[in-house]
Amino acid sequence: MVNTASRWSPADYAQNAGFVPALGDAVLRLLDPRPGELILDVGCGDGALTARIAAAGANVIGLDASPEMVEAARALGIDAFVADAEAMDLARFGQFDAVFSNAALHWMLDPESVAGGIFGALRPGGRFVGEMGGEGNLAALRRALRDELVGRGYQMPDKDPAWYASAEDFTRRYRVAGFEAIKAELIERSTPLPGGVADWVRTFRAGLMDVAMVPAWERGDVAAAVEARLAGALLQSDGSWCADYVRLRFSMEKPG
Repeated sequence: MVNTASRWSPADYAQNAGFVPALGDAVLRLLDPRPGELILDVGCGDGALTARIAAAGANVIGLDASPEMVEAARALGIDAFVADAEAMDLARFGQFDAVFSNAALHWMLDPESVAGGIFGALRPGGRFVGEMGGEGNLAALRRALRDELVGRGYQMPDKDPAWYASAEDFTRRYRVAGFEAIKAELIERSTPLPGGVADWVRTFRAGLMDVAMVPAWERGDVAAAVEARLAGALLQSDGSWCADYVRLRFSMEKPG
């Protein structure tokens, strides 16, 4: 089932979330796409990183649960398809030399199903490389948004609808799925927010506000109030804002 708290506007994403693919250099180097390889991008979003994989000479297919983001990826010339990685047989797209994922796995709340699907989609000896939100990711931002919404009388889920795994938990689940040579590390990465906290809330937590049933007319006020709550924690001395991102970067192989 697609996570209802994961909803995206390609226009808002392009305007306020350009830092996500821009910070993908390290994980792309880890993937090291090669000419002629067949690579699957799980959670391709608007295709910005998928296009860079294709530019390396690989043949790449992108999958995303958001029809709007798939349309944006197709506009870049990407072979992209709407698909829920938690509820389908990824192998039906073929056997891949590598699977890649950036900033997407934490939205998939059935990690065992995702791990099994990716394992099945890889050829023997194939590799899975990526990055996602890790344990402690956005702790200050998430707490401030929750406190603001609860204070306004909105009902919130007991847990935020995202899987921010520890390196140990992530490794265990993917080892159970059959992978070997698993490397996973948490990386604290304070990340500039060009549009401030308010634009981040409107872009990255639109789906959560859907879940909480926040009306459209109030969302701007909520975003501004969350930004005000975080001035002491995330506002920098030069007037810019930074988010408390923690990333989980990983690589692994399917046995040959």
